[in-house]
Amino acid sequence: MRTLRALTLAAGLFAASQGFAQTLTIGVRAGPESIDPHFSALGVHVEALKHIYDTLVRADENLQVQPALAESWSAVGPTTWEFRLRRGVKFHDGSDFTAEDVRFSIERIPGVTGPNPATLYTRRIQGVQVVDPYTIRLTTAEPAPTLPNDLVRLLVVSSRAAANTTRETASEAFNSGRAAIGTGPYRYVSWTPRQELVLERFDGYWGGAQPWQRVVRREISNDAARTAQLLARQVDMISRVTASDVQTLQRNQRLAVPTQETIFVFLMDFDLRERTPQVSAKDGSPLASNPFRDPRVREAIDLAIDRRALSEIAMEGMGAPATQIVSRGIFGYDPAIPEVRPNLARARQLLAEAGLPNGFRFTLSFTADRLPGDREVGTALVQMLARIGIEVQPAAMPVAVLFSARPRGELSATMAGWGTITGEAYYTYSAIAHSADAARRLGQFNWRGYANPRVDALVEQAGSELDQGKRREQLMEAARLFTADRATLPLTVIKYAWAVWRDRATIVRLRTDEETLAMDVVPAQ
Repeated sequence: MRTLRALTLAAGLFAASQGFAQTLTIGVRAGPESIDPHFSALGVHVEALKHIYDTLVRADENLQVQPALAESWSAVGPTTWEFRLRRGVKFHDGSDFTAEDVRFSIERIPGVTGPNPATLYTRRIQGVQVVDPYTIRLTTAEPAPTLPNDLVRLLVVSSRAAANTTRETASEAFNSGRAAIGTGPYRYVSWTPRQELVLERFDGYWGGAQPWQRVVRREISNDAARTAQLLARQVDMISRVTASDVQTLQRNQRLAVPTQETIFVFLMDFDLRERTPQVSAKDGSPLASNPFRDPRVREAIDLAIDRRALSEIAMEGMGAPATQIVSRGIFGYDPAIPEVRPNLARARQLLAEAGLPNGFRFTLSFTADRLPGDREVGTALVQMLARIGIEVQPAAMPVAVLFSARPRGELSATMAGWGTITGEAYYTYSAIAHSADAARRLGQFNWRGYANPRVDALVEQAGSELDQGKRREQLMEAARLFTADRATLPLTVIKYAWAVWRDRATIVRLRTDEETLAMDVVPAQ
């Protein structure tokens, strides 16, 4: 594995030997929801805007935390982290980057974030102290040993350009370009929602000027159309190559089609409230109670799912069975949790014991435009549950629709992907498995009413435990309990593929978080 330094040098050598290249056009499945980086925590949103804005710290391709706008950091007290900032960094308008911009960025997030809240990254920060222009201290209510991991997606904006932006005014200010002033390797040029984001190289970038003069991120949500545009050479590369296209494209010697196992896991979630809107008897009549509240029903559904078939057939080999909600390699992953194998006879028996021998009906809402194979996995689940007498109404929808409807309580069961982008399981269990606690900013993505006091206690302990061995054990125990409760069913770990014309570019870093960044692509020799 090449080091980050070696790859940076390689990019520089490409630029020096060829002169700067012109335009890199990337076909992506989805783009940002706004040019305001704090509006959303959605991966495709952050991925796009990392070109314009830098983070305080960054995660490398294997999710190891590396310096970025902060050159170094250390715990200076049980609840205080000090970050020493990089000097000489310029914003795109020529102004200096200072600690004030970090403070401003952290403090503005709660007031401007949308339905997929970016407060996920700053929720443990209780106070921000600017020590001097290049030193900042962040305080937490309790010890937070993994706070630097949380900040890998803290995108920093200019406190001058974004001053006075509110929830009502931020979109216009950023989308027009007026407030879209970052310290990243590319400047904002234009954005047409659902179509195209155009960027221009920032020659004053602190990390060294990039080899591409211009980058165009073209949104092509239809998978077949994205592949067609690649083959027609209307784009230089594409991300999220579908499983059905991987082998076909690999036969073209002029294309490179690298693949990578990722940190993303498809999860099936159940609404555990007393009343849920999309569940009924098969004839449409209401049931006496929400069947998802019965652990026997959840176990029956779990046993009806063939994860190997999902991975090998629905995902055409671009997946692997998941045993828990974090993937292998994540700190806190428990290798002892077994893979659930289908057992239809036992599933039917459990339904009968729950008073539902003939099954019932519910709507399964799943994303159709976010991650490779999401539509296919959602559709396959419908067929699998039919084998035990459960009638599922499929509802494929855009990710923005699903993620907005879930917290409003409009959905009864969902299937979507989740990635532990910090490389540390506390990030995931504190957001999904902990009971919803707005005051403590825990359980932010627990929309289903799940609560287990023992899981809560373990997650809270892991959030402040300084001993890594103890923290790992706490997270692993939380994983075992949460997996056994089956409020969320882990389905498959997602594999990812890109395709690029060899005579145009080379991808020098494949990221486990699936991000497709122009900074990881250099011109072909």
